[in-house]
Amino acid sequence: MQASVVAFGAWAIGGWKWGGSDAQASVEAVRASLDAGVDLIDTAAVYGFGLSEEIVGKAIEGRPREDIIVATKCGLRWDIETSTLHAESEGKRIFRTLEPTSIRWEIEQSLARLGTDYIDLYQTHWPDPATDIESVVDTFEALKAEGLIRAWGLCNESPEQLAAAAKLGSLATDQERYSLLDREQDDANLPLCEEQDIGFLCYSPIAQGLLSGQIDSRRQFAEGDLRIGNPRFSPAVLDAIQAVLAPVKALARDRGDTVEQLVLAWTLEQPGVSHVLVGTRDVEQAAANALAGSVELDDDEMAMISQAAAAWPGFAQLS
Repeated sequence: MQASVVAFGAWAIGGWKWGGSDAQASVEAVRASLDAGVDLIDTAAVYGFGLSEEIVGKAIEGRPREDIIVATKCGLRWDIETSTLHAESEGKRIFRTLEPTSIRWEIEQSLARLGTDYIDLYQTHWPDPATDIESVVDTFEALKAEGLIRAWGLCNESPEQLAAAAKLGSLATDQERYSLLDREQDDANLPLCEEQDIGFLCYSPIAQGLLSGQIDSRRQFAEGDLRIGNPRFSPAVLDAIQAVLAPVKALARDRGDTVEQLVLAWTLEQPGVSHVLVGTRDVEQAAANALAGSVELDDDEMAMISQAAAAWPGFAQLS
C-alpha cells in the first residue's frame, strides 16, 4: 500500500486524556485533512473508548473507501479484566490482551464503529506479556487471508519482538513515539525497519504540541488533559525547548512555513522514517499539517535543524 507521508493521528479527537472532544469539529478536521491530500488515518479502539473510531467512521462516510487507508489498533480492553493492567483512567480499568478470540472480537467492534467491512492496517497497541508473538502473527495472518485486514503492524514494541514478527509473517509497519525530542528509536527499531523495508510510523512527532513553538509556561490546558502536571511540560523543559526551537522559528519566518511543518519535514528525512501521525481538532491546522509532506529542506536547512536537535539535553536531564 502507498500512503501519504503525513497521516491524521486520531487520538486527540477521541477526547480521552485530551480534555474531551467536540465530535462535529473533529469530523470536520478529519475531512479537512482528507481534502488536503492526507489519505492515511490512524485511530484505535481505546481512543475515547470507541469514540475516535466512530468519528473517523462519520468523517469517511460517503467518500470512496478505496481512496482512504484506515489504520486502527487492538489489544487494550476496558470491558474485561486480564492478567496485565495497562492503566486506570476516567473511572475505567484498561487491560492488555492479544489473545486470538479477543482480537477477533475487537475487530468486529472496530469494523462496526468505523462503518466499513475491512481495515487497511491493523496493529497491536501494546505488547501483551501473556500472549506469544507467534500467536499474534498467526491471528493477524488469518484475518488477512479472510479479507478483514489488508496489512498488519506492531506498536510500542521491542527490537527483538519486531525482528521475530518480521520472520514469522508479513509484518508491514512499526509504530513508535519519535520526534526531534524523542530519538530513542534511532538505535532501536529504526535500523531494522530501514533494513527490512518496514514502514515506520511516528506518533507524537510534534511531542504533544511541545514542538509547535506555541506552548510556553503561560499555556492553560483543559481539565482532563494529560499534559497537566506532566513532567514533560515542566517550566524547565518549556524553557529548554524554546532555546532549541529558536533557530527553527527563524527559518520558518524566512521560508514562510510553520514551525510544525519544518519539524515534520525534518522528521520524515530521518533514516527509516516513512510516516508521521499528526493529530489536531482544528480544520486550519489539519490543512497546514498536510502540507508538511511537500516541504523540501536543502542540506543546509537540514543541518541547521539537526544542530538544534543536538542541543536538546533530553527530558531526563531536565526533570
